[in-house]
This record gives sequence, structure tokens and C-alpha cells, in this order.
Amino acid sequence: MPRPAQPTRLALCLALSLAPLVPGWAEDAPASPPGPAVAPATPARPALEERSQDEASALQQRLPQKQQQTLQAGEESFLALWLPANAPQAEGVVIIVPGDGENPDWPVAVGPLRRKLPDAGWQTLALGLPDPQDSQPVPRKESADKAAADSDAGASSKDVQGESGAATPTPESTAEAGSGEPAQASSEAPPAPDAAIERRKAYADRVMARIQAGLDFALQGKPKSIVLLGHGTGAYWAARYLAEREPGEIHNLLIVNAEVPRDFRPALEDMVPRLQLATGDFYYKDRRVDRDAAKARLQASRRETGKTYVQIGMNALPADRATEQDQLYRRIRGWLSLHIKQAPAE
Repeated sequence: MPRPAQPTRLALCLALSLAPLVPGWAEDAPASPPGPAVAPATPARPALEERSQDEASALQQRLPQKQQQTLQAGEESFLALWLPANAPQAEGVVIIVPGDGENPDWPVAVGPLRRKLPDAGWQTLALGLPDPQDSQPVPRKESADKAAADSDAGASSKDVQGESGAATPTPESTAEAGSGEPAQASSEAPPAPDAAIERRKAYADRVMARIQAGLDFALQGKPKSIVLLGHGTGAYWAARYLAEREPGEIHNLLIVNAEVPRDFRPALEDMVPRLQLATGDFYYKDRRVDRDAAKARLQASRRETGKTYVQIGMNALPADRATEQDQLYRRIRGWLSLHIKQAPAE
């Protein structure tokens, strides 16, 4: 009697029993090593709006339209606040230059003076300045952005470990360690001194252009006299404008609580006393640093001749700002009535 083909059945059963194991073998197979991490493309940075622009927009919404003047300084426009004199005939125009971080209606000195001086017969024009130079974003080269992206991508990968578990040193770092020399700095160095100088120069040019725009606006009314008044670091910019541009239309300078912007030169005592102008220097006597700076300006003024320099010390009243601002206004008004230098008749 013939027997069935046992080998065929055995082969079939063996094939069926081994079929479920194939996916497991596939899962156990090592995955292919991942490729190098690719840094995502750096999105374009939108232009940042200066805080001074935001404050100008807020002032435009809050203050009457007739006070607002949009002036042009080079390629940029800015807000200035104008008030006419409360008198049949104005004594002249006081152009007010605010300090760092201050707007044309700043509650200390700038705003109170621009609103009160019209009662003494003066027109006022308070200027808006750019953001302080040290708060400007530092320009970054494209290569610097790329280097930062490459650095981030490299940090995300694991360090190469030696047998002891420590990171394997690169040939460069090994050589430096053996020689005792410091590690080499990145090829992307911080901004060079020349770049910082150029940034300061560009900022100074912007401020000077705005003061010039204010002067051009004031001259349209053919005033009897023009006074340039600077508060805080605005005093530095007012004095520097007069020293560098020497406008023949301005014969009077008022500086209030004067300061020098960070990293800028020259010092006020090297600049203000040399101006052949009638100058009123108002400062607060409470802080030693302010007293010492005022003393240096006074001593420098005594070495100059042919000008009127008057220094007035005041007491700060931090607990009563309204009285403090009224005191400043009365002192400024008194100086204007006693020491103002009229423009020469044509």
C-alpha cells in the first residue's frame, strides 16, 4: 500500500510555522544611523519699532491735534509738540530737547516747561528724540547668525565620549592645553571698536538732524529770539549741536540737570563754557555727583570771557513734584527775563 508524501507535508508545516518570525527579525534589525542635524533656516527678523515711536503714537492719541507737528529729519519723521505764546506778541521760541528715554511731554521738566512757558510769553517746541543709543539693537552680520545656528545644531548632538567617559578632546584643544595657551576665540568676534564708533556717530547724526528740523520749524515764524533748552542728556545734545553747527540764529542756551550720554565725548565742562552764548545752567544740589559736575562747569566758565554764564542751584523735592516743577519754571522764567540775548537786528 503506497504511503502519502510525508516530506511535502513536513516542508509545508515548517514554512507556515516560521512565517510569523519574519517581522520580528525585521524589527530587530538595526536602524540606519541618522543623518547630520540640519539647522532650520533662520526666519527673517522683522524691524523692531523704537519705544519712542510707540510713545509718540500714544501722545498723538492723547493730546490735541493742534499741538502736534510732524517734522522731517533726513529720511525719518518724528513728533514735536508746539504751543503758541499766551500773549499778543511772543518773546521768542524755546526749543526743548528731552533726555534719554524721555518723550516731548515728559512729566519732569520737559512737559511742565513746554506748557507753562507760554504763560510767560514764550512759544515752545518740544522735540521727540530717537531711543537712547545704548538701547539700539546691535546690527548682526549674516555670518554671525549662521554661526549661532551651527552652534545650536552642534549642541543638540551628543558629545563624543572616550573609554573613560570624558569627552574626547579635539586636536586643537589638546595642543592648546599642552602649550599653556588660551583656547582660540570664535572667528565671529564681538563688534570692533570702529563699529561702536560708527554706531555712536550715526546716532549723533540722527539727534542733530532732529534739532535742526526743530530750528527750521521755529524760524518759519521769524521769532525775536530762539532759546535751546536741554534736559538731562538733552543738555549734552543741545550744547553739542551749538558747538558743532554754530547756528547764527541761536544766542541762548539753557541746560537743566545736565548729563552726558554713556560713551559720548566731550565732557560738558569742556564744551558748554566755550560757547559764546548767554547760558543758564540749572542743577540740583542734593547729589554730590551733580554738585561736582556743576562746579567743574563753573570753574571752566571762569576761564572764558565774552559771554554770560549763570549757574543756579536748586533743591530737589521728590515728595512734592508739582512744587519742584513750579520752582524750576520760576527760575527759568527769571533767567529769561534778565539774561536773554536778542538776535541782532538785520
